[in-house]
Amino acid sequence: MEDETEAAPREEIDSLAGVDADTGNIFEKIDAWADGFFRLLPNIAVAIVVLVLFWFLARGVAWLVRRSGKARGRDNLGNVGASLLRWLTLIIGFMLAVTIVAPSISPGDLFAGLGIGSVAIGFAFKDILQNMLAGILILIRQPFEVGDQIVSGGHEGTVERIETRATLIKTYDGRRVVIPNSDIYTDAVVVNTAFDKRRSQYDVLIGCSDDIDEACALMIETAGKCEGVLSDPAPEAIPWGMDADGNTIRLRWWTQPARADVVHVRGRVIRDVYNALDAKGVDLPYPTRMVLFHDQTEATDGDRTAQREGWPVKGDSPAPRRIEDAIRKGASKES
Repeated sequence: MEDETEAAPREEIDSLAGVDADTGNIFEKIDAWADGFFRLLPNIAVAIVVLVLFWFLARGVAWLVRRSGKARGRDNLGNVGASLLRWLTLIIGFMLAVTIVAPSISPGDLFAGLGIGSVAIGFAFKDILQNMLAGILILIRQPFEVGDQIVSGGHEGTVERIETRATLIKTYDGRRVVIPNSDIYTDAVVVNTAFDKRRSQYDVLIGCSDDIDEACALMIETAGKCEGVLSDPAPEAIPWGMDADGNTIRLRWWTQPARADVVHVRGRVIRDVYNALDAKGVDLPYPTRMVLFHDQTEATDGDRTAQREGWPVKGDSPAPRRIEDAIRKGASKES
């Protein structure tokens, strides 16, 4: 038994000793690689020259596209188009350089590999590519421009820049909002400065006994004299409702579309119309409410003729009871 156990390790040692490293084959491979590299040096030099030429060509194409967009007043579209064409030119130059270095690789193989890679990249960067496509469509169709005041996704402000991924707006309180282009392209967007005029309105409540026509004429005249109110279209006042506290008149006027103009003119119109109505004695009522307190603990409970919680009617009706009297009477009983 001892001889058998000792024989196995000796056989393994002998077999390991018989394995020799073929150093000559390794050096032959390294020498073959070096020879191949030196044979490819001319191709590599030509490929580098091609890359440099395409790099300058890409810069030239980008400059031409950017200049063309600027000449047409489409700076953002020119910048985006220049960036896309620059990268496309560089990719074509790189593919051509690869075919020069490795002649066995055909352009068809590169395009096939590029197609498979494009599918993989499309799945990995779906949101980025979606925003980029939406940004290009926004720049081409131009529903709004840089400097326009828009409302999108609950955010309102002035468009600062339209990029391939997002649109940047500056809110009226001095903050920046970055909105993805896909959200802007698929959702509703309100462009406040799309036209050269914008209408504002305000509801004014006058007394029920006041003359509606005179009040309307006075409001139109006063609004027309306010700074910033446009004369064409002229202001108008429309009777809008007969409410519980008075009659409602809706005053409308037009201004420049910018937010600053709309806000400041609105303040001037409200101030001047109020002063004019007040000077003419037009009633500007406040909502009034009457609260009746009913005492359900007296002997007269259920007899409505004996309960006078409000203003007394004419005739022999009893005088109205007052809470102060009831409190005073109760205090005197306790004392």
